[in-house]
Amino acid sequence: MTSGHPDQPFVIGGRTFASRLIVGTGKYRTNGEMVAAIRASAAEMVTVAVRRVDLDRSREEGILHHLDPAEFFLLPNTAGCYTVDDALRYARLGRAAGLNEWVKLEVIGDERTLLPDTAATLEAAAELVADGFKVMAYTNDDLVTALRLEDAGCVSVMPLASPIGSGLGVVNPYYIREIKRRLTVPVIVDAGVGTASDACVTMEQGVDGVLMNTAIAAASDPVGMALAMRLGVQAGREAFLAGRMPAREIAVPSSPAAGMLDRETP
Repeated sequence: MTSGHPDQPFVIGGRTFASRLIVGTGKYRTNGEMVAAIRASAAEMVTVAVRRVDLDRSREEGILHHLDPAEFFLLPNTAGCYTVDDALRYARLGRAAGLNEWVKLEVIGDERTLLPDTAATLEAAAELVADGFKVMAYTNDDLVTALRLEDAGCVSVMPLASPIGSGLGVVNPYYIREIKRRLTVPVIVDAGVGTASDACVTMEQGVDGVLMNTAIAAASDPVGMALAMRLGVQAGREAFLAGRMPAREIAVPSSPAAGMLDRETP
C-alpha cells in the first residue's frame, strides 16, 4: 500500500518488492558513492552487468564486493550483448557465478542508438525461459513485441521510455499505456528517464515500475538525485492511483456558479 491509496503488491516472478524503483550500478565515480545512492533510492532490486563486472566478490575494487545480497536483490543483466549467443552465454555465466536464475535480458541491435534487436531478444528469451531463467526483457515500445515476450514466458516486459542514456523521458506515452493495458505480467519502463519529473510522468502512465541508471549515476549529486527519483516514482504512482482530472482545452471555474451571491447585493 502507498501512503494515500490502496495499491496492489509489486510482484515479479513470484517475488514481492516494496519499492517500484530499480537501479543500476554502472557509471558511478566510486563504489562508495554507488552504495550511498542505491540506499538513498530505497531500491531493493539492483542490476549488475555480467559482461562488465568482476564476478569475484573477494576483490574489494569490484562492484559485487560492495553489494550485500542480504540487503539488495541482485539482477544480472546482459548489457553489451549484440547477439543471441552472447546474451545466452552471459546469462548462464551470471547464474554459474552464483548470482541467481533471474536475468534482465538485453540484446542490442544498433550500436549508435542502442535500440534493441527485437527478433534476437525474442529468440533469446524463449531459450532462457526453457533453461529455467526468470527473464525480464528489455525491448522497444512496440506492443506486438511486448505481447510476444509475454507469450514466451517472460516474468516482466521492460519497454524503453527513450534511448538508453538519453534522458529524454517518455517519448511515446500512448504506446507505454497500451502495453500496460494489454499485458498481464508487470510492465517496467527501462531507459531514458532523466530526472525526477520524468520518473513521475512515467509512473503516471500506470506502469508497475521504473528502472534507471545513468540519470542517477551521472547527476552532479547522485545521492541527492537518487532520493529525488525515489520521491518522483512514489508521487507518480500516487497520482495514477488517485486518478487525474480530465484534461480540457477550455477554462472551467474551480468554484460552482450556482448559489453565488449577486455582486450588486450590498
